[in-house]
Amino acid sequence: MRENHPSTNSEDDHRSSVLDLARAEITESSTSKTRNYGAFPDPGSGSGPSEPQAPFPDQVLENVLENVLHFLSSRRDRNAASLVCRSWYRAEALTRSELFIGNCYSLSPARATTRFTRVKSVTVKGKPRFADFDLMPHDWGAHFTPWAAALAQAYPWLEKLHLKRMTVTDDDLDLIADSFSGFRELVLVCCEGFSTHGLASVAAKCRLLRVLELVESVVDSEDEEEIADWISCFPENQTNMESLVFDCVECPINFEALESLVARSPRLKKLRLNRYVSMAQLHRLLLRAPQLTHLGTGSFSAAEPGVVGELEPDYTAAFEACRSLVCLSGFREIWADYLPAIYPVCANLTSLNLSYADVNAQQLKAVIRHCHKLQIFWVLDSICDEGLQAVAATCKDLRELRVFPVDAREDTEGPVSEVGLEAISQGCRKLESILYFCQRMTNAAVVAMSKNCPDLVVFRLCIIGRYRPDPVTQEPMDEGFGAIVMNCKKLTRLAVSGLLTDRAFEYIGRYGKLVRTLSVAFAGDTDMGLKYVLEGCPNLQKLEIRDSPFGDGALRSGLHHYYNMRFLWMSSCKLTRQACQEIAQALPNLVLEVISNSVVENAGDDIEILYMYRSLDGPRDDAPGFVNILH
Repeated sequence: MRENHPSTNSEDDHRSSVLDLARAEITESSTSKTRNYGAFPDPGSGSGPSEPQAPFPDQVLENVLENVLHFLSSRRDRNAASLVCRSWYRAEALTRSELFIGNCYSLSPARATTRFTRVKSVTVKGKPRFADFDLMPHDWGAHFTPWAAALAQAYPWLEKLHLKRMTVTDDDLDLIADSFSGFRELVLVCCEGFSTHGLASVAAKCRLLRVLELVESVVDSEDEEEIADWISCFPENQTNMESLVFDCVECPINFEALESLVARSPRLKKLRLNRYVSMAQLHRLLLRAPQLTHLGTGSFSAAEPGVVGELEPDYTAAFEACRSLVCLSGFREIWADYLPAIYPVCANLTSLNLSYADVNAQQLKAVIRHCHKLQIFWVLDSICDEGLQAVAATCKDLRELRVFPVDAREDTEGPVSEVGLEAISQGCRKLESILYFCQRMTNAAVVAMSKNCPDLVVFRLCIIGRYRPDPVTQEPMDEGFGAIVMNCKKLTRLAVSGLLTDRAFEYIGRYGKLVRTLSVAFAGDTDMGLKYVLEGCPNLQKLEIRDSPFGDGALRSGLHHYYNMRFLWMSSCKLTRQACQEIAQALPNLVLEVISNSVVENAGDDIEILYMYRSLDGPRDDAPGFVNILH
């Protein structure tokens, strides 16, 4: 599953000059930002023999800290500040307006809302990423309901809510709509459990709503008779909308209501449509909103294939009028004959998402040759190596590339290979992030990328197929991945695949000191490989492994580090229940969930899925029958 909006790679920004800026501002802002603790006598006023009363040291410290902490926006910086001492802990909590929960089961909602009392924006994540690949049973959990109740009680002034991989019900959306009078922003990414009725409640009641984004979420719409006309529920005087994203909603919408909403929203900058919006309807919307900066085109095909020629609107002119457009996506049911319509906006595009458009190399070339400013590009591998060579020749400022497979079966010969990867590395030397699916890859191409693109922060190479070696030398892919961690000094996220020995993981442990997320699929040799990683990567936060030969010895080697990690996921490996039980007993503040694919308990000792994470409040109380939490 892929999100339909490119995003930045780093979750946290490091600001080395924050404290210097804070010192410079404290004097100027002290009278306006600090608490008034009363006037203090002037030592020279002759008011009496007693010494002038000074403010309590704790009050002064709290006063200064609040001014300093206002300049800390990075979560990592704030977390570090809160660990200094009790005073810093309290002051940081009082000045935090944005709350990020990376795992909804890492603490209780009550604990979060009790500590942070002035929050205006909340982000909560639920299921781990491998749930996107159907590796986790559907009804595992990550229910938003307890969080919704707690937030409604603690933060009636809440303005923003971002949820990812959570189960959200219509009742939850109703509670949001009823509880937050100043609510402005709702973003649901890869969420499920709600329907158009919940959306209708949010649209009707949240009168200050500016952002509503549904990204790769599943909206229940099985019964067409029960589909709510949620677009029509926005108030007639609604003029606040800045972003409306519903490209994942798999049901028709009221286009007349949508057109009316767009027309009365002059601040609308981002609009992403679902596949039920035709090209003719898109044309009408573009005429209403030429100020758009981000556009998802919907189907990009005609509603009635027989309507052609002179009866069609002038799509090119409509796009040409959108002079502010910098991000283009959609193309869910693309007609290649319509592609020339977007040529006028290509010169200004910094982001282009064709990951749903089955275009070939020739069709891509006609578009990409105009895209000299492109920084983010998502595409299907149907463009072949030839298409990637065209990207490399034109997009010299490219920072992020994602190449997804049209056919992910192992027994197929993929259209992209080491040829395309090496072309990108030679032509796009500012590249910072790459996700590349392919069926074959060579060490030489990966080594070339490590040398040509040393600023890589994210390198995810997914070789489809089990334990595939370098097809030219028949050697393992050790040297390629070793070069990535050696030469790319900023690397924080790495995904490895193909035939790998312990040597590759030794490289990762020795040189991957900044790696925070490591994904391993169909790769590995012995337990020693994982031991190298767990002992050598001090910043490792997320470790996800599937279909690899790592076993109990590898699991035990991370005892010293698990408390510092957000989670560990291991599926279809060689773990036993005994080893998992030992970890649970040795580290009581970790939650170890043993997950099976059915409610029937596995009679053997082997573990299908282990999901391990830290929690301040112990095991959850909503685990289904196929989840066994070890103690």
